[in-house]
Amino acid sequence: MSGGARDIRRRARHQNDNSGDGPARTTFDKKKQSKPRQIRSALLIGLVALSTIALAILYLLYQWYLTERVRTQASLPKMLFPNSSSAEVDPLRFWGSYRSQLYFGMKTRSPRSPVMGLMWLTEFTNKMPPPLRHWCDQSDGLPKYGWTKHDGINFGSQAIEEETYTMRTDFVKQKGGLHGGEWTAKISLKEKNPEKPPTVSLLFYIALDSSSGSAHLEPVLTKKRLSSVSGYSDELGNFEVIFPKTKSKLQKHNYLISYLPRLDKINDVVLNGMKVDAWDSARTLPYFTLGGRLVGRDSPSPPNFMVHQVTAQLPLEMEIVYQSRSFIDRQSTLSGDIFTSTLNRFSAEFDKKFAETFNLESKGYKENEVTFAKATLSNMIGGIGYFYGASLVQSKYNKEPLEYWKAPLLTAVPSRSFFPRGFLWDEGFHNLLISQWNPTISKDIISHWLDLMNWEGWIPREQILGYEARAKVPQEFIVQRNENANPPTLFLTIKKLVGHMISSKDSKDQAFLKALYPRLQTWFNWYNSTQNGPLPLSYRWRGRDSNTVRELNPKTLTSGLDDYPRASHPTDQERHIDLYCWIAFASEIMADIAKSLGERWEDYEATARILKDNNHMDSLHWSDKKQQYSDYGLHTNRVKLERPRPPPNLNPGQRPPPMDQEKYRVIVSEPTYQFVNAFGYVSLFPFLLKMVHPTSPKLFKILTDLKDPRLLWTDYGLRSLAKSAHLYNRYNTEHDPPYWRGPIWMNMNYLALSALYHYASTDGPYTDMAKELYTELRSNIVANVIKEYERTGYMWENYDDKTGNGKGSHPFTGWSALVVLIMAEEY
Repeated sequence: MSGGARDIRRRARHQNDNSGDGPARTTFDKKKQSKPRQIRSALLIGLVALSTIALAILYLLYQWYLTERVRTQASLPKMLFPNSSSAEVDPLRFWGSYRSQLYFGMKTRSPRSPVMGLMWLTEFTNKMPPPLRHWCDQSDGLPKYGWTKHDGINFGSQAIEEETYTMRTDFVKQKGGLHGGEWTAKISLKEKNPEKPPTVSLLFYIALDSSSGSAHLEPVLTKKRLSSVSGYSDELGNFEVIFPKTKSKLQKHNYLISYLPRLDKINDVVLNGMKVDAWDSARTLPYFTLGGRLVGRDSPSPPNFMVHQVTAQLPLEMEIVYQSRSFIDRQSTLSGDIFTSTLNRFSAEFDKKFAETFNLESKGYKENEVTFAKATLSNMIGGIGYFYGASLVQSKYNKEPLEYWKAPLLTAVPSRSFFPRGFLWDEGFHNLLISQWNPTISKDIISHWLDLMNWEGWIPREQILGYEARAKVPQEFIVQRNENANPPTLFLTIKKLVGHMISSKDSKDQAFLKALYPRLQTWFNWYNSTQNGPLPLSYRWRGRDSNTVRELNPKTLTSGLDDYPRASHPTDQERHIDLYCWIAFASEIMADIAKSLGERWEDYEATARILKDNNHMDSLHWSDKKQQYSDYGLHTNRVKLERPRPPPNLNPGQRPPPMDQEKYRVIVSEPTYQFVNAFGYVSLFPFLLKMVHPTSPKLFKILTDLKDPRLLWTDYGLRSLAKSAHLYNRYNTEHDPPYWRGPIWMNMNYLALSALYHYASTDGPYTDMAKELYTELRSNIVANVIKEYERTGYMWENYDDKTGNGKGSHPFTGWSALVVLIMAEEY
């Protein structure tokens, strides 16, 4: 074909391709239609990507929420206003002996309070370093110390006994000015043997926390003697601490001006600031003295720690006068004779109020027994501390502990020497006594505790707030975990307080109830949602270690009864009778408060009715085999502690394991689900909280068992675990002695006497039996506690069930101080 013909045909095809519905037009349309599809695909991919990102963000936010929930405050109105503890609102209680862990110290109820405290040492003992007294410490070996009178507001008097001399600390407060008034403290020392008077150095200091902001101190020196310290803080304004001249023979004065990095470092700074000087002109008697101004060039701030030292041969008296510059119309200084007369007036008022509150003289108690009771109450009141800081907490969602929010806590402490911090389950018992003495202080303490509630309704059971408190606690006990409860013993005191407030017309009482109720509601709901058991309306303590290899019986620290025998193998199927009774007790009080406020009370009353129904309780916890109330769980008694044995056939050159290896737990026979029939305090809970019906034959069995000396009865009180129990007085590990496995505990004996008093006053077939037991048990307890106090100088954590001797930490004027209520028959 010629080239022209090919061109003609190409043109013809080109014309055909561009006419009608030819192929070229169809391709164009497909491309045009594919653009919306591409756009839709892109949008879909974008939406998927955005959704993925959104889900990832939501997931991260949810994970953050889970990790932060443990330290998120409850979304409820606070019980305390932010300035409720301030000098403007409550000037009478602004200053106080709120440093529980010190032999003597003063501070305000403010997070940034200047702190003041006493230290002392006996000279010429040739000990290095010198035995410096400051924090209450059992290892100091003092024969005796403690408050003899303390009213919680105006004054306190304390007696301290050393081997060769006695010391008395007194303080008195007075109104005046705009910043919480003023106070004076007097330290008096007297030798035991006038022919050999010891020489003692008294050191009184004032310190600022390193985070005290604009606060500052200025020393005033007079002839090389620290005569006073002037200071300023936001809460106190301008103030001064005056050290009047002392009256004694052979006295010398020294001082220390230094920088204190943290309050728990006071001892270190003082000891590092000491030097040895000559006491006599012949330079034969060296004594320890403070080194003057010792502030390094690298100090991060001006001096915030000043110590006034007086060294003298006894007798010796030293006054410390705190004055506010805002007190412009002061008529006289609270010192000398004016101090003494004011102290005597407050002391007489204390005696009068004590007699009216407890009526011990009318019950036939002798003077020494009344004096004991006054000291015991005073040590409870004088042990109230004001703490500020943040707990370390952890949930299952946190890999590492977190800091709770910073908060204040006003609380009594179990023991100034050993447990100078707040314990949730102890505090309910403490306030049974405190509320009898001063309901306002008790309401304040309860409010502080309930304001520590987080979003879930959890309250950390042990409060270790601030450097000084943390320095007293072993590392393994510092972190608090939010699945762990503690007995809600605050309901014991709340029941006592609410009984008066429900019928009260006082607007303050009604306001307290309205603030109290939503927090109790949240707290109660937390127990029911986190401590519930495997069966409906059964309950189980969390926090037991199912993987322990060192404990004979895994502890239940959350119950407060630590090593009391529970199921040998912790599982989710356990049921705990004591927790069951605590919830029953709390639900009844919740119903009463709800009714008084016009809130919905029906569910609380229904819960209380079911839990207090003896048939329901018996179906979960009555052991027909042992005829007692018991826990239920996976259990065997055949468990022992053994040291690892060497392999039977050692290979050549193979060494046997060292003989000093710690003992570990060996299961001799496999556990089965059964009642845990260790008879003791836990078995008594339906009786202790008055849940057993007064006509029930089970009450007769309980009362019969109480009096059996083979079980719990002793001449000194009810022991914690029956002598017939498998773990009675057994060590829980090779090194952990029995704690709740035999010793006599005052809080449980108080509950037992309260129950006996109730059943002795209630019509029923066992009324006379309860009366007889009540009279004898009360007499035994009171006689033994007073005997031990007079023999040893102390109240004790618990008492030996064989001898009645005091055991554990001392002085222990936490719940052991309930003996005052026992003497007064106030339940």
